[in-house]
Amino acid sequence: MRSINDRRNIAMMMDLYELTMANGYFLQEQGSKRVAFDVFYRRNPDEGGFAVFAGLEQILQYLEEMRFEAEDVAYLRSLHLFDEAFLKYLEDFRFRGDVYAFPEGTVMYPNEPILTVVADLVEAQMIETELLTQINHQSLIATKANRIVRAAAGRSVSDFGARRAHNNDAAIYGARACYIGGVNGTATVAAGQDYGIPVGGTMAHSWVMFYRDELTAFRRFAACYPNNCILLVDTYDVLKSGVPNAIKVFEEMKAAGVQSSWYGIRLDSGDLAYLSRESRKMLDEAGFPQAKIVVSNSLDEFTIQSILLQGGCIDSFGVGERMITARSEPVFGAVYKLCAVEEDGRMSPRIKISENIEKVTNPGLKKVYRLYNQEWHSIADLLTTWEESPADVEYLVDPEKPWKKIPVDGLRFKELQQPVMKGGKRLQPAEAIHVIRERLADQLKTEVWKEEQRFRNPHKHYLDMSRTYYDQKMQLLEEES
Repeated sequence: MRSINDRRNIAMMMDLYELTMANGYFLQEQGSKRVAFDVFYRRNPDEGGFAVFAGLEQILQYLEEMRFEAEDVAYLRSLHLFDEAFLKYLEDFRFRGDVYAFPEGTVMYPNEPILTVVADLVEAQMIETELLTQINHQSLIATKANRIVRAAAGRSVSDFGARRAHNNDAAIYGARACYIGGVNGTATVAAGQDYGIPVGGTMAHSWVMFYRDELTAFRRFAACYPNNCILLVDTYDVLKSGVPNAIKVFEEMKAAGVQSSWYGIRLDSGDLAYLSRESRKMLDEAGFPQAKIVVSNSLDEFTIQSILLQGGCIDSFGVGERMITARSEPVFGAVYKLCAVEEDGRMSPRIKISENIEKVTNPGLKKVYRLYNQEWHSIADLLTTWEESPADVEYLVDPEKPWKKIPVDGLRFKELQQPVMKGGKRLQPAEAIHVIRERLADQLKTEVWKEEQRFRNPHKHYLDMSRTYYDQKMQLLEEES
């Protein structure tokens, strides 16, 4: 796997205010005070029913490797903003905090802490930007990819997006996130090398255009790749030229005794529903019912769903720009907020109050549980105080309808946040990406209601509170108002 240090000045990936505040805390001798910050987001992309947590591995790698090199300190000194003692502190900086997080590939919902940092104030303040960059990007792309995979209804989906990604990192990390979200592979070779994602691809129009005629182009490609012979048939005319020429090549391969394990055609333009239906008829009538039809061209979950509803005969989708950039809603919106400060040996809760009710934070160190019925279908998530256990929860409080007492009888509890780093050292080795991918697939198959998986008007997943936690939040609101 590529080291995160291959990227220049990784420790400097932060907003300036993180450094100015850290310098200020340091000068006031507050920098070593223990604090807690939560990462959470406020609404699901595309008005969906849930999102997918991704990016944790890159965060843990960053925290372990974060260093300020001599050139970094020299640059900060040149800004004439920072005390020399603070710059000396940076020369020996190491992150020594604790991190609690959902496992990657976990289905998540708004306003619950998906990751919590407990660390000295200066350390916790300076890591905000990189944490949000990784979570906001990869969670967004994994969520979008999963929507597209669900729309494909069991058909193969591949990431074709690198050329439209916003830079190299976005392409490679985006391919990783797409694979977590459920796609079958990627065309991005570096992502295959770094993360073990299956790679695949066919040909470009330039291959067909280079040769004097389409049939020659197809024959040359088949000679090179008899076991991966997907022919791009829309360079000139799909039904009059492309598919007939592809059939000729398949007939020649068959006559020569070539038994291809993966062959067929790709459509990259036009009415994909109509062209795929007509192409399927032609291939079947020619005696090639096993020939695959791969399509691409500005696909997303809604175009895929529409094509299939119109009877499109498609085996595999290659999805590019609308997945790798999450074009329909390209901002995830996770935030990093202070939730507790150590005072007299205990973590005292902090709350942010806003005129916008959705921006009022959930204070304090807390635990997050997923609640299940006896069939292990998830019915809600639950916030409790750090000290509470499931046995302490007498009933659930819906913060939007606090007068209701929701019984917990018969419910199963699963704690979602797990310790992943202590004292700046990760607690487990990196998870294999296929394990993360399967974690998400298993949840969607067995835990998450189909009603939450609708693209339009999905069922709302509730975030409830224990009575103790709800009362703590209300008390803080009273004190601060």
